[in-house]
Amino acid sequence: MPEKNPETHVIDFRAAEQLLAARDPRGAVKLLDSVIGAHPENTAARLLRARAFFAAAQLRPAELEFELVLEREPDNAFAHFALARTFQRAGRPEQATRHFRLAAALDPKPEYLQAARFEDRDGESRD
Repeated sequence: MPEKNPETHVIDFRAAEQLLAARDPRGAVKLLDSVIGAHPENTAARLLRARAFFAAAQLRPAELEFELVLEREPDNAFAHFALARTFQRAGRPEQATRHFRLAAALDPKPEYLQAARFEDRDGESRD
C-alpha cells in the first residue's frame, strides 16, 4: 500500500467527519486510525475519534481518547462534557458529575450548566 501524504490525511479526516455525521462511527474510526498513526499529536483527530468511539458505544476507547485530549487541552470544555457523558453512559455518575461541572465552569453553555446541576443523593435536583 503506498504511503499516504498529508493531503490524504486531511481528506481522511474530512471523510471521517462525514461518516460520523452519517451515523457510521466505525467507518470514521477506521479512517482516523491512519490519520492518528501518522499524526499522533493531532488533537482534533483524537477528539473526532473519541466521538466516533462514543457513538459506536465503545466507551472505554472513547474514555481513553477524551482523557488524552484533556491531558493536552485541560481547558477543553467540550472534551470534559463528552467525557462526562461517557462516564454517565458507563454507569459512573461521580466521575460524570465532576466533568460536567468542569465543562460548565469552563464554558457556561446552557446544556453544560443543565448537566452540571447539583443533585441530592436520591437523584433529585436542587434549585
